[in-house]
Amino acid sequence: MAASIEPRSLLQAMYDAAVQRALPAHNTAAFLPAPPDPKKGRTLVLGAGKAGGAMAAAVDALWPANAPLSGLVVTRYDHVPPAYRNKPGRIEVVEARHPVPDEAGARAAQRIVALTKGLTADDLVLCLISGGGSALLSMPAPGLTLADKQAINQALLKSGAAIDEMNCVRKHLSAIKGGRLAAMCAPARVVTLLISDVPGDAPEVIASGPTVADASTCADALALCKRYGIELPPAAQAGLESGAFETPKPGDAVFDGHEVHLIATPQQSLEAAADVARAAGIDAHILSDEMEGESREVGKVQAALARAVARRSQPFGKPCVILSGGETTVTVKSKGGRGGRATEFLLGCAIALQSEPGVHVLAADTDGIDGIEDNAGAIVTPSTLQRATALGLKASEFLDRNDAYHFFKPLGDLVTPGPTFTNVNDFRALLILQ
Repeated sequence: MAASIEPRSLLQAMYDAAVQRALPAHNTAAFLPAPPDPKKGRTLVLGAGKAGGAMAAAVDALWPANAPLSGLVVTRYDHVPPAYRNKPGRIEVVEARHPVPDEAGARAAQRIVALTKGLTADDLVLCLISGGGSALLSMPAPGLTLADKQAINQALLKSGAAIDEMNCVRKHLSAIKGGRLAAMCAPARVVTLLISDVPGDAPEVIASGPTVADASTCADALALCKRYGIELPPAAQAGLESGAFETPKPGDAVFDGHEVHLIATPQQSLEAAADVARAAGIDAHILSDEMEGESREVGKVQAALARAVARRSQPFGKPCVILSGGETTVTVKSKGGRGGRATEFLLGCAIALQSEPGVHVLAADTDGIDGIEDNAGAIVTPSTLQRATALGLKASEFLDRNDAYHFFKPLGDLVTPGPTFTNVNDFRALLILQ
């Protein structure tokens, strides 16, 4: 059956299945609590993240029509599902900038804090949290400005720091993340629904954990800033050194009775993609949903694995597909280049594959956006380097200037689904057919 497979179509079908598995409409119902007694309490929905609009739409559709429901969720620009945008429901959804916060996100955070005022023990707060919330829910710690947070965020994004390291810094410089939003909701009951975009699915890392306890410390955040050369304004330096910016810790009574549910994870999406491959007669192997490291280096390592399969049928027999997820990083060393984690991974992979026959690769972000570009990722084929050379494109030069987007665009190999309204992070598939 493998001989008749069209590689691009199969790779695209696997990516589509991964995205579909993570859509809130498919995953929310089983985790919704019962509404509170309307004579005593109300249900307030708060949230932030790239999947926020779709999560709000799902909750609105599933929540009983006769049960009061209101709230505010912030998502990325152009990430509200068209049906909910055209016919808004009971939950207001606003848009803001990602990955660097803007005034819209700051205003949304202030409004969310205002909505927590006056909550009682009879009230229910549904918190809808997904990746991207760190930037979208921006409320600087006392003494810091939005401009301070923007500068620190930009430096973190270029530093090569892992997502848990970036979010450790972000939450300690925030007045709303790192469990602080949960503290603001007290004494109401809080139920958090999470879509994971981080390796290990740690709730305290997803969107910098606005409603969950945080075991990391100000000292940890300060050490990370020193390690990655992140310049801090005086107020941030002082707040971290003194411990004034410390977050609520595990065991704090503020979290008593709270529930946290993961409704979609990277592993589930990889399994959905594997099912598509197997249905096509292709063996599927999931390496890990927690892969981290420099994107280009991870690309080289996975290329070596694909070549071993293609040449020696080790460690897997062919035909097969090798799947992985997680969140790689890009240390930006050149100004002016365009591209995100997925395309940089693919460029490193393509160079290392050296046009290996029968090997086709797709890498894309499941939110539909690779960094800040209009593509989710791209595809590498055995002819990629040859076609690039014919156009005068030298792969190593584009990699040196972090410009993978402009390498793949002239080849017609970008994957451009547009916003998918979910986010379980990186998706990578290496298809070895011969």
